[in-house]
This record gives sequence, C-alpha cells and structure tokens, in this order.
Amino acid sequence: MSEPGDVAPEIMERLRLICSGLPDVHEQPGWLGVRWLVRKRTVAHVYTPDVGRAPVYAPFLVDGEPPAVMAFRVPVEDLLGLTAPGFPYLRARWGRNVAVAVLGDHTDWTEITELVTDSYCEMAPKFLAAQVSR
Repeated sequence: MSEPGDVAPEIMERLRLICSGLPDVHEQPGWLGVRWLVRKRTVAHVYTPDVGRAPVYAPFLVDGEPPAVMAFRVPVEDLLGLTAPGFPYLRARWGRNVAVAVLGDHTDWTEITELVTDSYCEMAPKFLAAQVSR
C-alpha cells in the first residue's frame, strides 16, 4: 500500500459492487480510507489501519503488512453474537453498535454482503431500508 489507509484494489472492487446495489448510497474519502454513506450516515468504512496507533490489529498482520478492515453497524442485539468468537470480527472501541471485519483471503464475501446490507438498514431512513431485500 502506498499511503496509510489505502486498501487493495480487489477489496475495493468487491465493496463497491456491494454498496452500489443499495439505494441512495454514495462513496467518499474517509478520515482514512474510503466510506460509503446513505445521506450523511456511514454504512461502511474500509481502511488499512496503522498498527502503531491501533495495536489491536497487530495480530492480524499478513507478511508484515496490516490487513484491510471494515467498520460497519450491527443491530445491537446481534453485536455480541457476531464479535464474541473473535477473528475475523471485532467489536469497535467506538459507537454502541459498531463492529470491524478484518478482510483478506479468508473473507466470506456473501457474509460481508449481508453485514453491509444490515448496516445500511440500520443507518438508512425507513423508507429506503424498506426497498432492500434481506
């Protein structure tokens, strides 16, 4: 990766495809990496963390490089079930219903599609969320 926050093109392509199917979602640069929003609310945020500043990701280095991670919203009643087993899902240290997925060769993209869709439904106005089939 050339800059902090950069994400591998193949991961970006997959996430762009997932997010492009959600009503009224747009992409924009995040404070680090890229995020997808519905209106002004973040649905998913993908970036490569600086493990010096976020040592929680240090165990997941691949060939000495930090992994790409994606933060997203989870229905609060599902958060513990998703994150309790650990890798590849962690509970974020911010937000009451935010999880982080460590992305890589192990990633189940069908599951990521479901999680991004659920995150969208958490953040979108009800009339937009109703347009999405789960």
